[in-house]
Amino acid sequence: MDLNHLLIWMIGFWCLVLLIWLTRIPFHQLRGWVIVTLFIVAVTGGMLYLAPNIAGLIGGSLWMILVLLPLNGMKKASQLISVGRYGEASKLMKRLRWLHPADGWIEQPELLRALEMGQRGNMADAMKILNRYQTNATPIGRNATVLLYRMGSRWEELLLWIRNNLSEKVLFKDSTVVSYYLRALGETGDLNGLLHEFDRFESFLEKTGDGAGVNTVRMFILAFCGQTEHLQKLLSGPMAAIFTQNICQFWLATAEMAAGNEDMARDRLLALSHSGDIGLSNAIALRLSQPSIDPDLVLTESSRKILSRVANELKHEGQYGRSVILSGNKFYATYALLLINFLVFALEIRSGGSENLNNLYNLGALSPKAVWAGEWWRLLSATFLHFGFLHLGMNMMALYVLGSFVERSLGIWRYLISYFVCGMGSMFAIAILARFVPAQTIGILARFVPSQDQITVGASGAIMGLVGVIAAIMLRGWLRDKSRVAAKGLQSILSIIGLQAIFDLITPQVSMLGHNSGLIIGFLIGSLLQINWRSKS
Repeated sequence: MDLNHLLIWMIGFWCLVLLIWLTRIPFHQLRGWVIVTLFIVAVTGGMLYLAPNIAGLIGGSLWMILVLLPLNGMKKASQLISVGRYGEASKLMKRLRWLHPADGWIEQPELLRALEMGQRGNMADAMKILNRYQTNATPIGRNATVLLYRMGSRWEELLLWIRNNLSEKVLFKDSTVVSYYLRALGETGDLNGLLHEFDRFESFLEKTGDGAGVNTVRMFILAFCGQTEHLQKLLSGPMAAIFTQNICQFWLATAEMAAGNEDMARDRLLALSHSGDIGLSNAIALRLSQPSIDPDLVLTESSRKILSRVANELKHEGQYGRSVILSGNKFYATYALLLINFLVFALEIRSGGSENLNNLYNLGALSPKAVWAGEWWRLLSATFLHFGFLHLGMNMMALYVLGSFVERSLGIWRYLISYFVCGMGSMFAIAILARFVPAQTIGILARFVPSQDQITVGASGAIMGLVGVIAAIMLRGWLRDKSRVAAKGLQSILSIIGLQAIFDLITPQVSMLGHNSGLIIGFLIGSLLQINWRSKS
């Protein structure tokens, strides 16, 4: 498959993602993305009719400019906002806002500028900006109002404003307001209200965010309920790249205070009070002026169950969630496999070209006839060879993401066993089918059966094996631990398998047998390795 077809696939995949979003998020929150997507699809469809050889290149270029660039820009802006770098975020949003004017991005730079002013102590000018947008009717207006209360740590007033002005229907459309509403409950000492309202809004927060929103509220819960150990794990794991050290220390101090370690908490807060951040200084002053609340005395039995579930789900996030590969850990076996693949590809280029079949054969590509003649080493060498830059790039991106997860979940040696058994096993399945199933006898399925002389290369079988291993891990987590995180992970893996099957069916020169055999072997070996692992642990 060439780059043109790959980009058409990317556009199709984005359309599928958008359709899934539309089933979970109200249309008005995705209006701009829908408009942009329809424009890209219309242009790509027109070019498929007029100039099919460049349709994917043109549509893909639009997709990168109007979808990929804004998504990554917004992610970067969110990171800057979370660490209090409002000025930089404002400048970034000024460049991005014209790409999605229908999504309320036009006003974002001004709101961020107001936050920067407030952070520096220029509250009067900050209030002037926020007052211009203050309204209950729009997300921007509601966010401006929330920011006014937050900057002054006026949490009781924020609760009154939400209760008197916003209906439940509005709250279930605005995840930012919900997040501050839940924090306000904790700040005012209503721990039972915080836990029960989180239980009510959790599903909504999960649907409308990327996990950071839910984990932020979990941070509030763990801090106000004195769960110092669990909070430390959260802040050093999923939230490590989101908050500054000062913010993390503030919330750890909050947890220490709730846990009864008031002297330690006050020392930590006093050390932060000279940070120069007015918003943080206000929050510290409020924390020091309030009497501490003992969660053991106020939490009801039902609240304790919710708190226990929050802690348990954080544990499952560490086992089954994507925070595994975002944790900052070093995945040495995955790095080694990536390096070997890149070095072998360099050898291909140097010795005659990565798309030269004779060169690939000489370097160890799989040829069923050669394997049955005794060249069994080709079952291994073929997994490190790739046909062209695009083939290598797609496989290596998948190897990094999937391999990191499996390495973290099973450990280096079980991961390497899985990788090599799946890779070599998928190549062996091709060799067996080529020898014992004559392609000419099965009609329409002939193109899925390799011939004795066919050349096969690539790490795809091993990588699909990793997909099978992850499916086994998620299935076990769902059945044994009753983990919602694992259940969602299993759904995602099944979606990947379905998309891969469609891709294999409509794309020539792709080894569907290699992919499927690797997937099955991976699932089986993943199940066996987990049983062996658990029995010894």
